[in-house]
Amino acid sequence: MNFTANKSWAMRLGLATTLAVGSVGCKSYLDVNTDPNNPPAVTPSALLSGVEVTTGFAVGNDLNRVSSLLIQHTAGVANQVATYDTYGLRGSFDNQWNGELYSGSLINSKLLIDQAQGGSPAYAGIGKLLRAYNFALTTDLWGDIPYSQANLGADNLQPRFDKQQDIYQGNSAQNIQSLFDLVRSGLADINSTAPNVFTPGNDDVIYQGRLAQWNKFGNMMLLKLATTINRKNPQLAAQVVKEVLDKGAAAVMTTNADDAEVPFGVTPGNQNPIYTFNTLVVGTRPNDQLLSRRFLDSLRSPKPNDPRLPRFWTTSPANGAAAVTPFGTFTGFDNANLGTQAAPNAANRSRVGVYQSGISGEAPIRLLTNFQRCFILAESALRLGTVGDAQALFQEGIRASMTKAGVSATDITTYFTANPQAVTLRGTMEQRINQIITQKWIAWCGNGYEAYNDYRRTGYPRLQPVANFDPESKGNIPRRLFYPLSEINANGNNVPTPQPDIATAVWWDVR
Repeated sequence: MNFTANKSWAMRLGLATTLAVGSVGCKSYLDVNTDPNNPPAVTPSALLSGVEVTTGFAVGNDLNRVSSLLIQHTAGVANQVATYDTYGLRGSFDNQWNGELYSGSLINSKLLIDQAQGGSPAYAGIGKLLRAYNFALTTDLWGDIPYSQANLGADNLQPRFDKQQDIYQGNSAQNIQSLFDLVRSGLADINSTAPNVFTPGNDDVIYQGRLAQWNKFGNMMLLKLATTINRKNPQLAAQVVKEVLDKGAAAVMTTNADDAEVPFGVTPGNQNPIYTFNTLVVGTRPNDQLLSRRFLDSLRSPKPNDPRLPRFWTTSPANGAAAVTPFGTFTGFDNANLGTQAAPNAANRSRVGVYQSGISGEAPIRLLTNFQRCFILAESALRLGTVGDAQALFQEGIRASMTKAGVSATDITTYFTANPQAVTLRGTMEQRINQIITQKWIAWCGNGYEAYNDYRRTGYPRLQPVANFDPESKGNIPRRLFYPLSEINANGNNVPTPQPDIATAVWWDVR
């Protein structure tokens, strides 16, 4: 079964409104007395916080665990995490599909949009941007999904699965709006001069109602989506990147203060999901996973060690606190090598550090970031020929990531001076893109979803599949997730047949 220990977190947080509405074609995963086809009337303000926090929770919870294992940020040692690490993925992620996505962030972003129409374009715009992000998350992990007909309630209890290429590119004949156009529609609402009956403020836990920041979020979404398909449709990707760059620097993220982060707290029930799973203090499975040796080796070479390492991971858990430690002994584990490699003693394992979890669970879950913008534009300049100095953007991305991790400017300069080969693009175009994506892979520690996207579409960094793999993977790192059994049972007439296995690439994955 999926890990459900964190289910109580959403309930205690007061998200009964935002998680109570059943998904179209899916069962609700919270036991609440709400008719899923007749949701209660609520104000946009009552919905916004829940949609944002549910989004952050989905990105940091089980989907982060599995993707972080697949791209070897972490390694599985016990229980279901160890199964994921051998690519045993069948029968998992019903809770994520049902509760966190279709019955969570997706249905409630639609309610937010519907409630805001005609009187609060700011809320409608934010709702569309969050809905686009969550649909991108869902289609990137599963491929073809319910999209254009999703969350229609009694009007369509068995929604069509739209093809991923139509979700990304649109299909007017089937009335499918592209993700790009959904984002553009959200940006139009954000920048509307029409009066707002309701205006977001502190209910907006990401940006506190600052619409200029949401404008940057939307443009960052366009860059993210374009990058995801830049191997499949380079012409469209280049057009979208140019569209964003033509708006000027004020329209995009340029500092870490622009980052879209979902905040969490230190009180039980409000803590970061990475913390609540991994720490010795309150974790539900603190000994199930640890630092991957592949990730550890990447941060220890070249010398000196990457200064982000002791922020990302601890040298010693000691009392279970994820405090920043000096460089010392970090303990990694080879992915899926149980049986040939003894798991280190629990007291000596490297555990998630302050960057991922905070001291007491207060670290945010990071959705879109300034360092992401730097690496995207560096890759785009090389691959698509768009405007930008790839070398300067590459170094800016590394500096932004290190700064975000809490590394001082002096230590960053010291690292750059000591490691010119690590911060200088060189070789063929593909070799330089490998460098960019490898640094982006490091920077995405704590968000395995984004790193998993980059790995699938580029093949970078070079990762060795595990030796004791589940046969359904055919010996390769999985390219997608299986459709949940609950969806197959409830909407089987529309689930793609034959159902793709985890060895089958999604549409945009053409490497």
